[in-house]
Amino acid sequence: MRTSIATVSLSGSLTEKLTAASRAGFDGVEIFENDLLASPLTPEEIRARCADLGLRIDLYQPMRDIEAVPADEFARNLRRARHKFELMRRLGADTVLVCSSVSPLAVDDDPLAAEQLHRLADLAQDFGIRVAYEALAWGRHVNTYDHAWRIVDAAGHPALGTCLDSFHILSRGSDVKGIEDIPGEKIFFLQLADAPLLAMDVLQWSRHYRCFPGQGGFDVAGLVQHVLRTGYTGPLSLEVFNDVFRQAEAGPTAVDAHRSLLVLQEAVGAAALPRPVVPTGVAFAELVTPDTAPVSALLTALGFARTARHRTKPVDLWQQGEARILVNTGPAVPRGGTQLAAIGLQSPDPAAAADRAEALLAPVLPRRRALRTPRWMPSPPPTARNSSSAAPTAGAQTSSTSPTPRRHRRPPHRPPRPHPALAPLRRGDPLPPQRPRTARPGERRRRRPLRPAAQPRRHQRRRQCPHRPDRRRRAHRRHRPRPAHRPGHG
Repeated sequence: MRTSIATVSLSGSLTEKLTAASRAGFDGVEIFENDLLASPLTPEEIRARCADLGLRIDLYQPMRDIEAVPADEFARNLRRARHKFELMRRLGADTVLVCSSVSPLAVDDDPLAAEQLHRLADLAQDFGIRVAYEALAWGRHVNTYDHAWRIVDAAGHPALGTCLDSFHILSRGSDVKGIEDIPGEKIFFLQLADAPLLAMDVLQWSRHYRCFPGQGGFDVAGLVQHVLRTGYTGPLSLEVFNDVFRQAEAGPTAVDAHRSLLVLQEAVGAAALPRPVVPTGVAFAELVTPDTAPVSALLTALGFARTARHRTKPVDLWQQGEARILVNTGPAVPRGGTQLAAIGLQSPDPAAAADRAEALLAPVLPRRRALRTPRWMPSPPPTARNSSSAAPTAGAQTSSTSPTPRRHRRPPHRPPRPHPALAPLRRGDPLPPQRPRTARPGERRRRRPLRPAAQPRRHQRRRQCPHRPDRRRRAHRRHRPRPAHRPGHG
């Protein structure tokens, strides 16, 4: 099935969100109106950008407080809708999301709501746009999906359908079995979100605590199964309002979002992934720290001993029986304190586990060493830490699932041989030939004329004026003013 994500689910600018969604593997996006208004790009440029990234604009949202309002208010709503439809035509979007009204002007009148939605669908049809009507969980009069479907069914317009949102449905505890009574062609869009089970205001719950499917307490997979039984063929789209996601990087968040949809499709039988491999134990835990002193003291107090050190990385192995902890002090370590960086699991089938991890968008790290090259060297004892003949620590045998080092004898220390050009000269050795300097490309070498050794330089033959050293004394006298002529003298 096609996958999509709302731009409100990611952080950054609209261009950054589109790039992250494309790289994560999504097929389309929902353009949130606030993101469009904040972008310096025109609708035509955004449309071209999505086309370059291989994304389709599946939905434009939201359009609020349209139906069940007085006539003069609805006339203003139609004018507002016309401008949105013209914008959507420039953007290349063919479906608009209309939320159930929360306006204090709205009345509890289903025939009036159906009639006004029919007129809105007539206007949208002129622009080639479909209207997806969604029931907000905090709607003023329409707050359940079955109520919204009754209004859509009563309107009876081909350009008017319904939008199902898993949060609005499951947060109110609605019966999801009734979804199968809706024809699949009238379900214009499906938005998915999970959430932890909290007892709080539903609006605040929705705006701050949504998460991706599988991360909360809702049965999102069961709802999707009922939707698929109706014959729905549209995309599975994520609409997640979460404060943490809006502050995190857009790239990793988009990858986690697409991964959740892959697992969801596997759960409902819409996609096949490599079989999961159940781990048999924990191989190691890796800590990153800028200062090893407090961590080493704590591990020593807990009975751990440093048994090995990585050959090419600043990583130490601490071990106590079958418990292994790696302490990493690399240059990329964050300076915020000691943190848990990784947990290694023992797997009965590492190849199958790697295949499933790769199918779930886990990055593949390139191997920069030979398979049989030992990664770990034993740590020398405290009394002979700098001795090259220190014996390996017992139990330092590595395996495919643990970082325990193999037994390895360190080669004897040999001083490196100096390069012949850098070797010191001995008495009697011929001098190395001097390589003449060659002019660089485009450079013209300047040769100074030879002077006889006995001939003094020009500036040495003439004395400088002590008061004006930048000029010679002869030039200074030439410009000195003459004394005035006094009568009776010559």
